[in-house]
This record gives sequence, C-alpha cells and structure tokens, in this order.
Amino acid sequence: MTLSRRGFLLGAAGAVGLPILLAGCGFVPQSTPTQRTGTLTFTTWGTDAELAGFRSAIAAFEAANPGQTVTLNAVPYEQMFSNIDAQLQAGNPPDIFRVPYYTFGAYAGRGQLLDLTSLLSSDRQAQFTEPAWAAVQNQGAVFGLPHHTDTSAILVNLDMLASVGITEVPTSIDDAWTWEELTALGEQLRGSLPADRYPWAYNWQGNGVTRWLSLLFQADGAFLEADQVTPAIDSDAARRAVEFSSSFFRNGFVPDNNTIGSSSYASESWFSQSVAMVWSGAFQIPDADSTAAFEWTATFAPRDVRGGGDFGGNALVATADTAQPELAAAFLEFMTDAEQMRSFCQTASLLPTRGDLLNDDLLFDVRPELAPVFAAQAGVVQPQDVAQVASPSMSAIIPVLQEQLDLAFTGAQDPATTVENLQTGIAAATGA
Repeated sequence: MTLSRRGFLLGAAGAVGLPILLAGCGFVPQSTPTQRTGTLTFTTWGTDAELAGFRSAIAAFEAANPGQTVTLNAVPYEQMFSNIDAQLQAGNPPDIFRVPYYTFGAYAGRGQLLDLTSLLSSDRQAQFTEPAWAAVQNQGAVFGLPHHTDTSAILVNLDMLASVGITEVPTSIDDAWTWEELTALGEQLRGSLPADRYPWAYNWQGNGVTRWLSLLFQADGAFLEADQVTPAIDSDAARRAVEFSSSFFRNGFVPDNNTIGSSSYASESWFSQSVAMVWSGAFQIPDADSTAAFEWTATFAPRDVRGGGDFGGNALVATADTAQPELAAAFLEFMTDAEQMRSFCQTASLLPTRGDLLNDDLLFDVRPELAPVFAAQAGVVQPQDVAQVASPSMSAIIPVLQEQLDLAFTGAQDPATTVENLQTGIAAATGA
C-alpha cells in the first residue's frame, strides 16, 4: 500500500479491529443529583478546545440542576500544581480539580482527595474501561473519576519518508513495527537523511519520562509489584528497554537534545521538520492540522514481547475538605456521563474512558480518520501497567527515572548499571 494520505486513511479505517469510541452509541441517562443549592469551585488548565468543553459541560450541569453552580478557574499548566499544592497547604483548595493520572496517586496517598466510594452511583464502575478504573484507585478506594485518556502513537511526516523511498507504514495495531523493524527503519532514514535531519524524536521530556515506561511494558517488564511499593525493575526486560532507548542516541536516530532534561519538547522538532517522526498524543492533532507545512499521518507505537503504551490523560477529583461532598460527587458523575464525555473528547481530540462509548464510530472534530489509530493504541494499554503509574510514590519515582535514564542516554552509564540504580532509587522513593 502506498503512502498516499488517502490510501493510508482508507487502510487505517478498515484495518483497526479493536473496539473504538464515540458517536453513534446509545447513551445511558445522565445522573441527576438530589436537588440542592450550592456552588463548587473547579480549577483546571487546558487547551482552548478543552476549556470550551468544560464551559459547555458546566452550563449543561447548571441548566439541569437549578440552584447549583460551578465556578471555573482556568490557569496555565505551569502554575497549576504549585497553586493547588499551596492552596491545599493553606486549607483553601478548590472543590474540584483536574489531575494527570501519574500525579493522582500522590494526592490520594496524602489523604488530600475525597473518597468517592460511598458517594457514587452503584453502576458507575461498570461504565469505565478496566485500565481507566485502575487509574483512580488507591488502597481499594475510589478517589476520582477518569475523565479522558490519551496515549502516544507516532506522527509521521509523509514527505520526509517518501524522500528516502519509504512508502509504507503500519495500518493496523497487529502490524505495528517491532523493535527490530523500527531499528532497521531508523538505519535507513539515518543513512539517507541530511546530517541535520533525524529519524524521530521521543516525547519523554520532563514529567513525560513516564512515557519511557511504554518501552518497559512493551518488553513485558514492570517497575513496581502489584502492591505499588516493591520495586520490580531489576529485570532482563528493563535492561532491554534501557538498551533499546539508549540506542536512539548512540545510532543518531534522535537529535542530541532529545534528552529527558531538554527544555524543548519533541514535537517542536517534528513541526520544524528536523525529524521525520515523533511520539505524540492525539491532542497534537489540531495544531498539526493547522500548522504542519507537509503531508502527515499517524501510525502505531512499536511492539516487542507485546504492545504497550502510556495511559495519558486526566482524572477529575474532589478535595477531601470540600464542604459539599455529595454535590462534588454528583458533578464528577455528570462530567463523566456519556453525552458530556463524548462531546468533550470529540472537540479536544482525546479518548474517552467509558466502555459504553467504545464502538466503531470514533470521531474527532479535526482529522477524524486518525482517531482509530489512537484508540487502537490505547487498547493495548494493560490495567497492571496503569496501576503502577497510579502509585502514591510516583511523584518521587519520576526524578529517579529522569536522572538515571538521562545518564544512560548520554552514555555515562550502561544499561545494567542504570537498572541497578533504578531499582535502588525506586525502593528509596517508595520506602520499600
């Protein structure tokens, strides 16, 4: 199959065999809280599309529930959690806030989130996918509702690939490149591209280091046992994952500044056409559609022993000291009802977390034909992988990953030493 945009899109639409999401599904009735008056405060960051989605859902909630209001406070992402942490410490946090899954466990573990277990509708758990539900658990209790997810597939500059004679990319999750095939592709690109152009960039900058764990999961490895405390990264799988990712730098497959500590995001090098491919979430689709000056598409992340990916996205949580716990729980349920979730995800190019939205009609408002690629990629995420990232110690584990992986990537230490140091550092972070 040639790499024309039309050819890829038709192939992807017909080849992705996993259940997909959104339009055309039947809706469950939206939950209607017991009538009461009150105001909730809700703090979040977001893209323009996300904030528009939040405002629309809030308006719908207020229209359905007279006397109940929600005040939205939108802040830049860079300020979001320093603000939340300061407000929690001062005792005046918002009633509701948005939190990435990799940060969720820290707040739940410190007792700062409202335990929703007894406040939710009896059927609420059954409405979410297993990985999504695993992401909001802590010690057997529910401390949030999974609002949406995202996962990293690969955005491909079709023009750059065609310039070196590459005319095919995988069009189904079962045909995703193996690690060996991706390495061969990198060698072909590196041998054909100009010296200042590279095969790809990986989106593991900053706290995005959790996306490196996708490679660990693809090798069928783990970094924590099921107790979310005991380190499990001292394994052949982890050594293989460190070796594979380090080879990106050793072989010149990525720019030198594609390190975890880089101040530049991987996507910047793709938009500037410095790299042919980039690991990216679907949230980049609107920007790519409006600004990319080349033909592009999306394909799947690679696989090794199995497929694997990051469970990105965010949960909505209520703070433990909210004065209106029942109203807060009712609002969280409304925000994750089928109609609200469908509308939000379709507008923002994100993936729903509800099982009853999984069907063959996933649509994004922008480049809707690419939605099946990201949905299929999300379909290989395993609940046991998500549960590890939801560990209460994740915020302390992240700096360990950042330090040790950057040492490996810069050639300062070998994979075996890196894994030994990761094992020791994770144990210290969790108190194991």
